[in-house]
Amino acid sequence: MVHRHRDLQGGWARAAVFGVSDGLVSNVALILGVAGASSQTSLVRVAGISGLLAGAVSMAAGEYVSVKAQNELIEREVEIERKSILEKPEAETNELRAIYEARGLGPEHARRVAIAFMSDPDVALDVHAREELGLSPDSVASPWVASGSSFGAFAVGATAPLVPWFIGGGTAAILASLLIGLVAAALVGVLLAKFTERSPWRTGSRQVAVAAFSCGVTFLLGNVFGSGVG
Repeated sequence: MVHRHRDLQGGWARAAVFGVSDGLVSNVALILGVAGASSQTSLVRVAGISGLLAGAVSMAAGEYVSVKAQNELIEREVEIERKSILEKPEAETNELRAIYEARGLGPEHARRVAIAFMSDPDVALDVHAREELGLSPDSVASPWVASGSSFGAFAVGATAPLVPWFIGGGTAAILASLLIGLVAAALVGVLLAKFTERSPWRTGSRQVAVAAFSCGVTFLLGNVFGSGVG
């Protein structure tokens, strides 16, 4: 039976998962922290919107810079490998032979496989990149895709706990934000578990625990500092 693997090098999946999780946890914590310090609904709303926009832009920019830098590093290493294949083919052939011998092939078999791969420079580069660097030269992440995924996912996650503050305020909005945050955190955990084939209960519980801890700490600090300012 043929099985397929997910594309883990495109950048969008990781950025989306981290984005929605960060957006949810950071903004629900911010909202409850401000709500703990002030009873003004408009202040909480502005803080939540500001957190959404600042966080989404920051996440997108950080993801773009990170992926771009990673791609440039990969391109540099691949270029070094390309030059070495052209300038020192015998040494590169011996490298491949040694790799395949270490994996269990006999010396003569490993030598023939290495020579066969080295007969085509493009194939040789692809094989060396995979075997020595652990990557495919053609499967680098797109910084724009990663950045856009991060921005959109963070915005979605950050919007969820903010919704109650456009409808009402006070204790009801605080409880609604907390409930939405915890339920959404559980859903993110279950989705992550599906991608990684881990226990949905364990992963969901971990996400909920992180969100609950963040909310509790910021709400408590908000109350403390709010009382001090008052």
